[in-house]
Amino acid sequence: MSRDSEFSPDTYRAALLAAGAPLTAIDALLAGHADHAFCCMRPPGHHAEVEQIMGFCFFNNVAVAAHYLRAECGCDKVAIIDWDVHHGNGTQHIFEEDGSVFFCSIHQSPLYPGTGAADERGVGAGHGQTLNIPVPAGSTDADYLRHFTDTIIPAIDQFQPDFILLSAGFDAHRNDPLGQILLSAEGYGLLTELVLQLATHHCEGRLVSLLEGGYDLEGTATSVAAHLSALLAS
Repeated sequence: MSRDSEFSPDTYRAALLAAGAPLTAIDALLAGHADHAFCCMRPPGHHAEVEQIMGFCFFNNVAVAAHYLRAECGCDKVAIIDWDVHHGNGTQHIFEEDGSVFFCSIHQSPLYPGTGAADERGVGAGHGQTLNIPVPAGSTDADYLRHFTDTIIPAIDQFQPDFILLSAGFDAHRNDPLGQILLSAEGYGLLTELVLQLATHHCEGRLVSLLEGGYDLEGTATSVAAHLSALLAS
């Protein structure tokens, strides 16, 4: 257990459902029933380690999805993009030695959990398959769009994934109490369009987005709406 992750009688069931949601979405995409999907669930997952609950996260939902794609769905290479304001430490650690999963995180630094330095690039067979972009407080839509265009998109173009998973935290919104990044809802829509372009180019549009953080109700709601509008428009 973790002191920052409260547990109630229904938490285990909720966490199981959250971990299963992206698997249902993946099945729908691979069966041709949808082009992309957004999993709106709680609790989030990207801080959860293999043997450690932390940061409101119980199971690492996006890691479960990536393992499912590799083990059950015949996907050779999976890319995970994490734009939550906090670094996805659990996801990075789970895949840092795995050359078949590319993990990219753009996050505020310094900030909880204190990981995600730019020189953390993966280990052994996974070296070069981790990309961290720590950004300072006060970063804007324009800053994020530049990092995507200049760094993230070229890196994923080089990796050439079969499937893209998005850890979509909306706590980099300018009104969120847990971060100091200045993204707008419109900015999230533009970032979604860039990720969709990657999915269209490499994966026949196969993109599953998973809700991570987001702690200002209005900011999260408007950002998710912009995210969904971009997904539905493609």
